[in-house]
Amino acid sequence: MITEYMKKDVSNILSVINNAALKYKGVIPDNCWHEPYMSEEELLNEFDSGVRMFGYKKNNILVGVMGIQELKDITLIRHAYTFSTYQGMGIGKLLLQYLFRINKSSILYVGTWKEATWAIQFYEKFGFVTHKRKKTIELLKKHWKVSLTQIENSVVLEK
Repeated sequence: MITEYMKKDVSNILSVINNAALKYKGVIPDNCWHEPYMSEEELLNEFDSGVRMFGYKKNNILVGVMGIQELKDITLIRHAYTFSTYQGMGIGKLLLQYLFRINKSSILYVGTWKEATWAIQFYEKFGFVTHKRKKTIELLKKHWKVSLTQIENSVVLEK
């Protein structure tokens, strides 16, 4: 059901990410929105920086993805998306629970857009707590490569 995906699977992973990311259009700042939301080059760079991607297939079609990036003493959850027609069916839950099982560190962080209330609520259901603004900025600058606009418009949650 859930398997690890590699660079050779980039087009399938991107189809899920870019379909699901349409939900962010009009929610995140206009200067942070672009189509496609993630390019092939960006995803390949993520693999090169140590992001491991896992996916969930239904009827032999990849419909959900979620990645992890293991750093020294923490793990980042990266690029969690479910194809729009499969959202709300528990696929994100299954992927997240799988990552909990394989995670080696005691601290998990996830960053998301602060206006993406559905994403924040999803992680809160699993015990994640949103950091205060100062700590969010510190963590985003330390562990993510994102623009200042994205830092201003994001939150970091911890479990």
